[in-house]
Amino acid sequence: MATGPDVRRQVPRTDAVLDSPDLAAALVDLGRPLVRAAVGRAQQRVREGALDPDLGAVVASVLADLPPTASSLRPVLNATGVLLHTNLGRAPLSRAAVQAVVDAAGTTDVELDLATGRRARRGRGASAALAAAVPDAEAVHVVNNGAAALVLAATALAGGGLDRDVVMSRGEMVEVGDGFRLHELIASTGARLREVGTTNRTTAADVAGAFAAARREGRRVGLVMKVHPSNFRVEGFTAAPTTADLARVCAAEAEVAGEAVPLLVDTGSGLLAPRRDLPDEPDAASALRAGADLVTASGDKLLGGPQAGLVLGRADLVERLRRHPLARALRVDKLTLAALEATLAGPTTPVVAALEADLGQLRERARRHAQVVRSADPSADVDVVDSEAVVGGGGAPGVVLPSVALSLPAAYAEPLRTPRPAAAHPAADAVVAVVGRVEAGRCLLDLRSVAPEDDDALATAVLDAARSLTARGA
Repeated sequence: MATGPDVRRQVPRTDAVLDSPDLAAALVDLGRPLVRAAVGRAQQRVREGALDPDLGAVVASVLADLPPTASSLRPVLNATGVLLHTNLGRAPLSRAAVQAVVDAAGTTDVELDLATGRRARRGRGASAALAAAVPDAEAVHVVNNGAAALVLAATALAGGGLDRDVVMSRGEMVEVGDGFRLHELIASTGARLREVGTTNRTTAADVAGAFAAARREGRRVGLVMKVHPSNFRVEGFTAAPTTADLARVCAAEAEVAGEAVPLLVDTGSGLLAPRRDLPDEPDAASALRAGADLVTASGDKLLGGPQAGLVLGRADLVERLRRHPLARALRVDKLTLAALEATLAGPTTPVVAALEADLGQLRERARRHAQVVRSADPSADVDVVDSEAVVGGGGAPGVVLPSVALSLPAAYAEPLRTPRPAAAHPAADAVVAVVGRVEAGRCLLDLRSVAPEDDDALATAVLDAARSLTARGA
């Protein structure tokens, strides 16, 4: 019985494919392992009869299959209307911060004084910029995220063998993303959490009562913590002590016990100074002026910088945290330090620009996008609608930001999130994934969370999605 040629003999050898001049640039930019993996996938397609065994066809298949970069992370345009979208990496960096990261990617003077040739304080530029941004802070320190700042403070002041209490309101026992709960975070430090008040009402007297209870039990309070509730609001019959209230209680306890009890205020969203458009959002400067000994915050929220945990306050306490052994495990790398310094000292961040965006300009941008779509398809079901954006990332819960959105059929959502591969269309290098939101059967692309300089990329992505839907017959 006659049989055809063995297909395995027709599969081009791996070394022959990798030696193709057409793959030389990819080998340099992406590295051999990624390119070799794509070669393996192309060879398997030949074995399955889905690809011609010709070397040129195999090389073309490899090129089409290669990722644009060696990282699996994809650039995404955030058109959700959530300015600080945790699933999309929260704050986008300013161009100055991006350039700072690029410049710091090589060898830098991160711990070297070029003038003397001797070792220097790590992150001194970022620390100086942070101190300048919050003059009310005697000292500052930076760790790798907001939770790390809280853990370091609780460990250095009440845990880690000190076996002291951390006093905190029950109404501030928050759970953040991915199921992490604040009371469990504090317990992990070795400190004992002493809860006071109720979910909806806590008073300064409750905190004073906690001090008295600790003394009766022969214990000490190492830290009083006030945490800004993120992602939710408690309304109705409520009460909460202010920072000034808690500072007075801590001062009174120091008179009784002969030992100062630090007050830590976690502002959460990284607002360093008050903003008129976010009047209820706590900020670092106000908390310090009201009597907080330490303030912690995140760098990748309203500050508009990289993921980082900011610690500001009394010099002796900040130094105590900085010299604690745990600080080494929580320190930030040179890229974060570079981006943070450029964020603090550089131009307006994209987050602030989005907060301050003019509603009329948002509407005009949306109209231009609608015209582009209609010019490509006069029958396109596209409209410009009023929208509501939010800060997100745990910042300003309940605050609504008036906005404008491009309204498309809901079917656009999926192709916008998954643009076609580069080989599928000539303008693919300008097409990125776009994430909007689906409401009432419509895909809304909110312009407040899209920077104006990304309008061309957004238009290209929308047109590409329209072509994709047309090809599918949708």
